[in-house]
Amino acid sequence: MARIPDAFIDDLLARTDIVEVIQARVPLKRQGKEYAARCPFHDERSASFTVSPTKQFYHCFGCGAHGTAISFLINYDRLEFLDAVDELAKRVGMEIPRDTQQRNANPETRDLYAAMEAASTFFRSQLANSDKARAYVERRGIAPEIIERFAIGYAPDGFSALRDALGTDPGRMQLMERGGLFSKNDRGNVYDKFRDRLMFPIHDRRGRTIAFGGRVIDPEDSPKYLNSPETALFHKGRELYGLWQAKQANARLDRLIVVEGYMDVVALAQYGVSQAVATLGTATTPDHAELLFRSAPDVFFCFDGDRAGRSAAWKALESVLPRMKDGRQAMFLFLPDGEDPDSIVRQEGVDGFEARLRAATPLSEYFYASLSSDVNLSSLDGKARLAERCKPLLAQIPDGAFGDLMQQRLTELTGVGARASAPQTHLPAQRLNRAPPAGAQKRSLVRSAIESLLHRPALALELQPPYRFAALRQPGVELLSELVLLVRERPEISTGALLEHFAGREEAGALQKLATHTLPGEEDSQRDEFLGAIAQLGKQVEQQRIDELNARIRNQGLSSLSAEEKAELRELQSPRRA
Repeated sequence: MARIPDAFIDDLLARTDIVEVIQARVPLKRQGKEYAARCPFHDERSASFTVSPTKQFYHCFGCGAHGTAISFLINYDRLEFLDAVDELAKRVGMEIPRDTQQRNANPETRDLYAAMEAASTFFRSQLANSDKARAYVERRGIAPEIIERFAIGYAPDGFSALRDALGTDPGRMQLMERGGLFSKNDRGNVYDKFRDRLMFPIHDRRGRTIAFGGRVIDPEDSPKYLNSPETALFHKGRELYGLWQAKQANARLDRLIVVEGYMDVVALAQYGVSQAVATLGTATTPDHAELLFRSAPDVFFCFDGDRAGRSAAWKALESVLPRMKDGRQAMFLFLPDGEDPDSIVRQEGVDGFEARLRAATPLSEYFYASLSSDVNLSSLDGKARLAERCKPLLAQIPDGAFGDLMQQRLTELTGVGARASAPQTHLPAQRLNRAPPAGAQKRSLVRSAIESLLHRPALALELQPPYRFAALRQPGVELLSELVLLVRERPEISTGALLEHFAGREEAGALQKLATHTLPGEEDSQRDEFLGAIAQLGKQVEQQRIDELNARIRNQGLSSLSAEEKAELRELQSPRRA
């Protein structure tokens, strides 16, 4: 895979404000020159995640996650490298060179996306051409604009309609099979997976088709819903049907409504409720919960009121509980038996459905009502039982007002005392201001120089080749030399871009740790310390050469030195060089 030019990455990161990128996804609070938040990459009770606007990188003191704006999008939005670069480039008005995009695109993935889009186009054309499918859509009251918005289609009855339409050459067949569009019987015969079904394309966060859901048209057929299997593009526990459409319809999402089926999403959208999404034939997973709260602060879970619906609701609660940071809300709406959002909105209209949402049960109420339903709270034994049930669940809630209030409610119900004192915070200021232990070793000159360059790369421009220190046989010297040469080649490079250069290498972790430190003193003193360290390393090179020559004399005699080497030794040992 061809590499995106370093100069382009440097320019992109220089134009990108990492604080803005992360702030749009994670609430940040200013702490001195940096910003802090609870880490979005692991569950924690205190803020150990920091973002540095000067260095243009982030770091979590809890789990060790770190990187630039590019790596943040890769890890947070689950984008491929090229997609992350492309998204940042669009933010700042840059465009990746076309030839670079083509060279860097994974041909297998690219072709698979193309095959899925071709299948979607085929299904849409079949809906327009099928009297049976059109009659079903009209009967369900799905408007043409909604069909267009969700790219709804139809898979014809028969075993080879899709295969015959998109080609039967081995390469195309293999792509369609990898995309989960074909099935294979015991005899090895390949046939269309989706047949005589209304087709709902599932889109990723960039609007690309990655999978399908198919609903039966004949009510006697089964299963009612058939989803694509897991593929290289599609992981059902990480995707939400309708999320892309919801983001397109809302400049800012203030809520998301989680429903059970594709038709529920479509029906609500037709009535103007454009914030509905659906899990894909699976319970709400932790990945779903994280994705929901990344997209909106308020999440409504809308389920049937039967046993299965309440079981699904509890699984959703378990997934969202560790993610209930302050400012987030989770609500639970249970519908009457035999009803779903599709039927409710058609019977009661959007006003009726909105009224039900306003009356939804907050997570806190649902939590304690569920856990205490079979408990006698008038007895000490019952109170103790409730407290023991709640304890491990409450411990998952991040520190903050919500967690405190949940504990307070438990105290009101059971009399169990308040939460123990919060664990020690991981704020970097506390770490950095902590006095070093007695007897701690003084950091090496090489490490000091590397640390200075990470914080202020431009210091390397004050050094003139040849770099004497490069001959020193000490750990880290090769890395120091590489950093100096890198800055000389890319004078405008930032701390974040330097770290990006070493991404994936074994040195990356150590460099990241050094970059999180705070350099003492003002800029002038920092410069003096760096140049002083380089000068001292130069003297160490001289001593290293003296030791080498003297060792040869001891082992082989003075005659083993050439005349030039004897003169060199005299010069190195002269008092005026001391």
